[in-house]
Amino acid sequence: MERAAATWRRWNEKHGAAPRIAVNVSQLQLAQRDFADVVEQVIRGDHGVTMGVDLEITESLIMQDIESNIPKLQKIRNLGSLIAIDDFGAGYSSLSYLAKLPVDILKIDRAFVAGVDKSPDNVTLVTSIISLAHSLGLEVVAEGVETEAQLKVLQLLNCDEIQGYVVSRPLPENEFEAWWITRNRSSVELSTETRINPTT
Repeated sequence: MERAAATWRRWNEKHGAAPRIAVNVSQLQLAQRDFADVVEQVIRGDHGVTMGVDLEITESLIMQDIESNIPKLQKIRNLGSLIAIDDFGAGYSSLSYLAKLPVDILKIDRAFVAGVDKSPDNVTLVTSIISLAHSLGLEVVAEGVETEAQLKVLQLLNCDEIQGYVVSRPLPENEFEAWWITRNRSSVELSTETRINPTT
């Protein structure tokens, strides 16, 4: 998280309007009582300015202790960070809790995306997830998009953002910076997800 914050600050100072960077949260991190305080210290740093660092948490992890996790996530969200539910659909969360969670983004698990251009069942599932998310005011990111055919279907289904090999393979930090500068100069039909881990 500290690495992500430092990278974002460097990108922002160098280029301006730096892309946001997401960090995956582990079970041990989220379980810590002072997790939200630690995140605040990291993303605000010594300058007291919130940096563009977001968090990705799997739905199964959030659901393990949802009552204590909600205030932690709310505090982090109030700092200006975005909260994404990663691999949505792969866990067993209760939909009754989804509206209560202080989150901004649902990331559709790649297992559903992989067959979206071939399987009517997958289309139905992805359509339902997108509709549910939008009704709750959430953005939707499709994970693991590998082909133009998948991309076209997701565009028709009004998916907000994508990530996957159809955009780029995972890149080291310096290669991503160069890729982003080039990519940022051209427009794309479906915005690409820049909330990535700079070390992958």
